[in-house]
Amino acid sequence: MSAVASQPGGGAGRLLRRRRWILSLAVLAVLSAVNAWLQPTFLTGPVIASNLTSFLPLVLVAVGQTWVVLAGDIDLSVGPIIALVNVCVVTAIEALGGDGTAILAGMALGLAIGLVCGVVNGLCVALLRFQPIVTTFATGILFGGVALWVLPQAGGAVPEAYWRAYAGEILGVRTPLLVLAAAVLAVLAIGRTIWHRRLLGTGGNLVGAFQTGLPVARLRVSAYIACGLFAAVAALCLVGETASADPLLGPSYTLSSVSAVVLGGTALSGGAGSAVGSVLGALILGTINNVIFFAGLPYEMQDLAKGVIVLLALAGGVLVARR
Repeated sequence: MSAVASQPGGGAGRLLRRRRWILSLAVLAVLSAVNAWLQPTFLTGPVIASNLTSFLPLVLVAVGQTWVVLAGDIDLSVGPIIALVNVCVVTAIEALGGDGTAILAGMALGLAIGLVCGVVNGLCVALLRFQPIVTTFATGILFGGVALWVLPQAGGAVPEAYWRAYAGEILGVRTPLLVLAAAVLAVLAIGRTIWHRRLLGTGGNLVGAFQTGLPVARLRVSAYIACGLFAAVAALCLVGETASADPLLGPSYTLSSVSAVVLGGTALSGGAGSAVGSVLGALILGTINNVIFFAGLPYEMQDLAKGVIVLLALAGGVLVARR
């Protein structure tokens, strides 16, 4: 028997190291119980569906952010990417007439913008070797500036067919829930790929990964591309949810996505964690907002309470992991 296995809690410790999201799941369960106590209808079907719909954009952005962080980088431009895609999609659909073809063309344009933004970030970080945090902060300013140039103020008219399709059902299931299910399935599938394992290796030891022959630059660029695409999908969901465009809509998602990644057990230094934990982290942040709202706290106390709860969740996870 190994020394670790012979120690009390050795098996549990190994499980927590391999499945860091278990702690996040426990935190989410506790917060959900508190939310259910404050909101008796919390566990009913319509309320669950409504909550998951509102949490969906952050879940998508957090998943994309995870792959960048796993490689040892960070993307502070995801919020501005959302804003840029949001205004470009709505503007393009209006310019093309607002029919079905225009909607499809606008959605394709949004995905292409997300891809291009990811390529720009990846090339600057991986090939030009700029510092990720400074680079993506700067590109975020650039993307946000372009969004304001395209649409200086909130507005625009989204065709009824778009938001009705997003708010509607497919085979009896609400469209946002299908998008969420598809994202979770993609996370589970990608988590088993060689690409994911190579991202972990790159983030765990960048020099060692390069010396062993891993295509480090290509991996980092691909992570930024995936992040940009998921941010674009989040923007498309927000278009369907808000039925309008807003150039200032996205920036709040930047730090929220990083918080969700950390709450999900992914190390900001890279090399450890998974997108499954980030999904749970995004749900945790959404549930915290619900708890604060239904607790009836004054507006000036809400941000303080949210910060305290997040810190307690992080501290509890760290203490349990160390033990």
